[in-house]
Amino acid sequence: MIPESAVPDASLVSAAVADTSKVVAKPKVLGWIGSFLRPYKRRVAAALLCLLIGSVAWLALGQGVKLIVDEGFVAGDAERLNQLVWVLIGIAAISSSAVFCRFYLMSWLGERVSNDIRARVYDNLLTLPPTFYAKLRTGEVISRFTADSTLLQTVIGSSFSMALRSFVSVLGGIVMMAITSLKLTALVLVAVPAVLVPILLFGRKVRALSRDSQDRVADLGAYIDESLHEIHTVQSYTHEQVDRDKFGGLLGKVLGSAGRRIQFRALLIAGVMFLTIAAIALMIWVGARDVMSGAISAGELSAFLFYALLVAGATATISEVIGDVQRASGAAERLKELSEAKSDIPLPLSPVPMPAKVAGDIRIESLSFSYPGSQTKALDNISLHIRPGEKVALVGESGAGKSTLFQLLGRFYAPDSGAVYLDNIDIADVDIHSLRRAFALVPQESVIFADSVLENVRYGKVDATFDEVKAACIAARAHEFIEAMPEGYDSYLGERGVKLSGGQKQRIAIARAILAGRPVLLLDEATSALDAVSERYVKEALDTLIMGRTSLIIAHRLATVINADRILVMDKGKIIAEGSHAALLETSPQYREFASLQLLNES
Repeated sequence: MIPESAVPDASLVSAAVADTSKVVAKPKVLGWIGSFLRPYKRRVAAALLCLLIGSVAWLALGQGVKLIVDEGFVAGDAERLNQLVWVLIGIAAISSSAVFCRFYLMSWLGERVSNDIRARVYDNLLTLPPTFYAKLRTGEVISRFTADSTLLQTVIGSSFSMALRSFVSVLGGIVMMAITSLKLTALVLVAVPAVLVPILLFGRKVRALSRDSQDRVADLGAYIDESLHEIHTVQSYTHEQVDRDKFGGLLGKVLGSAGRRIQFRALLIAGVMFLTIAAIALMIWVGARDVMSGAISAGELSAFLFYALLVAGATATISEVIGDVQRASGAAERLKELSEAKSDIPLPLSPVPMPAKVAGDIRIESLSFSYPGSQTKALDNISLHIRPGEKVALVGESGAGKSTLFQLLGRFYAPDSGAVYLDNIDIADVDIHSLRRAFALVPQESVIFADSVLENVRYGKVDATFDEVKAACIAARAHEFIEAMPEGYDSYLGERGVKLSGGQKQRIAIARAILAGRPVLLLDEATSALDAVSERYVKEALDTLIMGRTSLIIAHRLATVINADRILVMDKGKIIAEGSHAALLETSPQYREFASLQLLNES
């Protein structure tokens, strides 16, 4: 009985026969993977040597079988039989040792290379601007980063060496078969096309269904990511049953696609097994007649059958591995895209150094910007000068361009036209990291990481001491509630700060900005989530923090901006008025309406 593992996987052999060009047609991807293997070339060479030794040992076993049958069993020589059995055991020991070394070395290489690839990809992902993540779903990026790199690890650590070993076994086995009996070898080679018939007929269909099945699973993963990420909204609107129904529909599509793929693959495997067994039976029949006629010995027939099974098993392994390699080729291509993706923000060839101490003088000249894919100008020909230490408030309706201006100051986007100068240096000519180290941001929606209080505050200054963190938290009026937590500053805050209230998150974010101590502050409605008492405390902290620093404050509450040195009124990407609170009440109808609405809301 021939084991199923010795029969080539039909769908994957078809990939080798009908679609080999796809594997060969990606030399850039193979070269990219090779660049990660190059630093470990000694281990690769050692693994290949072990592979060669193991393959030769397996081929030698066939000759051992021949000698046992002819010189031991048929000849009736018990002493010779004992000697040959020990020879076989010795060959098996050599082969097993080589397999151990090859498996260890290749598995280590798979782990090492996949980690290096992950590091390269993650390093590049950190450099890509928001526009990149606006085009590609985060869930897809994570899938590429995890599933694709794991697939590459499997191929490099196991499948690749199995393919090489099997390739050597196939070549060596065919040579040894030809040496044993050209007649039987010719019979085997004639039978191969018959085995490939069902593969050629159904292989493409199986591959298409496999791709469809993978797409359905990807849709399932994306839906899980979205629904669980927004679980609060899902439960708030009692949307659970609708999501269950949609998820059930997606599961049905996955099952339906998988069912069709399994059906065709089962037909292929059954067909290939039948034809393979029939071919081997025919070969045994012809070989047995040759033994009876004296054309070959019983030992030679036994050796031939050994090599035939070895070649069949190796062919099955190659067929499976080619399928893995094809999938890994696509995975490597996706990872290569992520590792080589370029920021659409032009970087200076020779960056101008920022001064050791940034004063915070900001000058904006004729700045215009539209978000990618949008025809509407988010900023329209803005010119502005903010002096060092000046406190400037930005007010206006949602979508007026206030947050966009913050994004351009940090050069998260490149303007369509115009320029921004920091201390009379065009920020387009500055190293982007040096530029961003001049700004401290407190966003409207505070970002809290799944870490301790200490590490969340220290995010703004990673080498800060505990005393510095504590002082920043005291200044942000956060120390009291932190001390009340079970583990104080070591308390774990949960994913996105789920254990904190909105006001507590905001004060942690403010403490982070205070600790960073940067010359320009960007405050995006920094007190919006605070109750009246907390707001008063934080405002006192912010007043202390703002002293001597250039500050831009986006605000929708009058109390936040009434003491600003200057207020800018923005509308549809333009600055339509500027001045003090009192002056704007007299000269700007838009600001007057804004102020009256805010006063009404606050009262």
